[in-house]
Amino acid sequence: MEGEIRLKAFMTNGTVDFLLKLVEKHDNLDMKLMHNNEGGLAYYEHNRKKVFQAGRGYEIVETIGNIQDAGYVVMNHIPVDEENQPTFEERIGRRIHLVEEMPGFQAFRFLKPLKGNMYIVLTQWRTKKDFNRWKGLDEFHETHQPATVKSSTYLFESPHITYFKMYTEEEDE
Repeated sequence: MEGEIRLKAFMTNGTVDFLLKLVEKHDNLDMKLMHNNEGGLAYYEHNRKKVFQAGRGYEIVETIGNIQDAGYVVMNHIPVDEENQPTFEERIGRRIHLVEEMPGFQAFRFLKPLKGNMYIVLTQWRTKKDFNRWKGLDEFHETHQPATVKSSTYLFESPHITYFKMYTEEEDE
């Protein structure tokens, strides 16, 4: 809609200790902290500019559910050339709702980069086991058909996936 202010998503990587300080400094934002073996990631959604000096910004194209403080996050990073972005967005948009009824599903974000070409399809699950169960279903294979995310007609780099666990204060103790 014209005049509508769309939410944006912002994220940055760093050590968990560094990111915890950012979360404390910006306690007015519902910033989520995730981590994996490589470090941490801070993520928040808002309609204003990023608060991170070094980070990435995205337009939220599609959203389902609210990102929870606990769970398992899967981020598909998909580079799409500019010419083919409308086709890619339409294809993803047609299939995203297959995931929302899956056991353990918590949230979905389809993120378009404000700069660059690296889209992110983010899903959050209650547990890693829930995500792995989803991967074995026909619905998963339908949403991940080659025409959806691997078509060489609009991808010029290989997509990659990152996995995160939501950070909780209990892990710090």
